[in-house]
Amino acid sequence: MSATGPAAPLDPRKFRDPLVTAAGEPRARVEFRALETLWINTGTLCNIACANCYIESSPTNDRLAYIRADEAAACFDEIERDRLGTRTIGFTGGEPFMNPGFLAMLGDALGRGFEALVLTNAMKPMWNRRAGLLALRERFGARLRVRVSVDHHTRAGHEAVRGPRTWEPTVAGLEWLRDNGFALAIAARRPAGETEAEARAGFARFLAARGLALDAGDPEEVVLFPEMDAAADVQEITAGCWSLLSVSPGDQMCATARMVVKRRGADRPSVVACTLLPHEPGFELGATLAEAARPVRLNHPHCARFCVLGGASCGGAPRAAAA
Repeated sequence: MSATGPAAPLDPRKFRDPLVTAAGEPRARVEFRALETLWINTGTLCNIACANCYIESSPTNDRLAYIRADEAAACFDEIERDRLGTRTIGFTGGEPFMNPGFLAMLGDALGRGFEALVLTNAMKPMWNRRAGLLALRERFGARLRVRVSVDHHTRAGHEAVRGPRTWEPTVAGLEWLRDNGFALAIAARRPAGETEAEARAGFARFLAARGLALDAGDPEEVVLFPEMDAAADVQEITAGCWSLLSVSPGDQMCATARMVVKRRGADRPSVVACTLLPHEPGFELGATLAEAARPVRLNHPHCARFCVLGGASCGGAPRAAAA
């Protein structure tokens, strides 16, 4: 809900045809440039169930199963064999620390020379494995980065998304990471009705109160994501929108990133175009990274709201949002 009332529902004629929009215009597509970041989805199981979780993670949802360390290693092997030049391996979930093989695959990625980015809620699953995590930090230093989900700079705002009694464990985990010298960042949602300036000022107070040496004004250190509501209306992105919006298709996540998932009951992992759309059949690209190196049609509301119009990226600093 926005400050001016509920958003209009999505026009059911939109996002139906991968080739054309509801108005009959050619749909925008993004050419694949290079695999700069490979995301590994460790599984949709999570210790909490957040409101409006884009991937529907929860303590009971195993729609995306735990990927095994040897399956992740096969992806790393393909990167090395084909000299793809990938720099970063990102780990997301669910909650990655719930996967029994997570520390093994994280250590494998770091041991091969990749940078690693771990997305976590910093709660009990991470806390229970902090000895192994600390050993990796001591071995690999700043090549291991941890981004903690703090959905708002206030307890009330955070727990409105994450549920009751989630604030203190998250803050405790964040402070443990700080005390042990981890390369840190925070990821938050910017709720409707709060400007970016207000959100960053709030996080500046949050960080100062806890002695966290992060810059709330740096979009790499405090990543603010727009709200995602696939049921709310949004304009479709046409081939002509790139110049009208002064946005480059090469800046979109799907130009330089892919995600590997393991579907429940599947014999092997598959590769999808986007971290935000693991359950959408139209965004599944194949069984190998080579098969997935092809264009992506922007045929989902998240493509418009989060990426093109919102200017956001799961991998790092969002670019300036389109006017």
